[in-house]
Amino acid sequence: MVGRFNSKYASLGLFLALTGLPLVLGIGYSLLHSTGLAGIGPKGFTPAHWGEVLTGSEFWRSLGFSFWVAACSIGLALGLALAAVVRGQERWQRGILSWLIYLPLALPAMVVAFLVFQTLSGAGLASRLAFRLGLTGGIEGFPNWVNDPWGVGIIAAHVLMATPFFIILFSNLYQSERLGEYAQLAATLGATARQSARRVIVPVLLRQSFPTLVLYFIFVMGSYEIPLLLGSQSPQMVSVLTIRKLQRFDLADMPQAYVVGVLYSVFVVGAVVLLLRSKTEKTTTA
Repeated sequence: MVGRFNSKYASLGLFLALTGLPLVLGIGYSLLHSTGLAGIGPKGFTPAHWGEVLTGSEFWRSLGFSFWVAACSIGLALGLALAAVVRGQERWQRGILSWLIYLPLALPAMVVAFLVFQTLSGAGLASRLAFRLGLTGGIEGFPNWVNDPWGVGIIAAHVLMATPFFIILFSNLYQSERLGEYAQLAATLGATARQSARRVIVPVLLRQSFPTLVLYFIFVMGSYEIPLLLGSQSPQMVSVLTIRKLQRFDLADMPQAYVVGVLYSVFVVGAVVLLLRSKTEKTTTA
């Protein structure tokens, strides 16, 4: 029994060392570099780089823009996926759609970004179709959906990637939670199909998938390839802003890149800790 106990904690310690230690070391080095205690340039503790980032508007605009993109992407993908699963659950469990739904997950993010660029840009497929149908007079009459300040192209790419994933997730949860039987029970008690979906199926799906939704939200906020190709120069998402400052010829911007990295890492770690705590409290209560 003691051997099993020690083996369990040894495995947990090894897992934490392999996953948590690189993160801690990375954040630690970034913190040292951002305060002038490491890296290239004059050495010596200084809070000047933190002051420039926190008092400037560039980082906060970037963080707000990243939050906007993630919220819109996850919200649209959730709505599409819930509608697809609630209205046609069987088609995702058997038939050709049950196979085809996995194909978008095999596409790299850069490929999806390229497809969106070729579709929504001024000279893309949608613009050409609009011109052929007489809706626009040319490229200048087509809406600016790529490299725009609202991130329409970025949102479209993430929706294309997230919707199939959420359809698969919700479809599996629908089966494992036996929501079809609950829907039949609700119908027996007099509920309409819409009431059953709104008050039974959707709340269960959202509650069971909440941790995954939070993690995917963080993933979208920190994405790099899609906003690099489809995003505008201002504002930029957090990851693009960090890499831009890190790779500029002006070495004075490098410490600011590490400041942005530390701040976003703290945000991510805080979100994960709150998520795990809420999950633990729910488990304890249950």
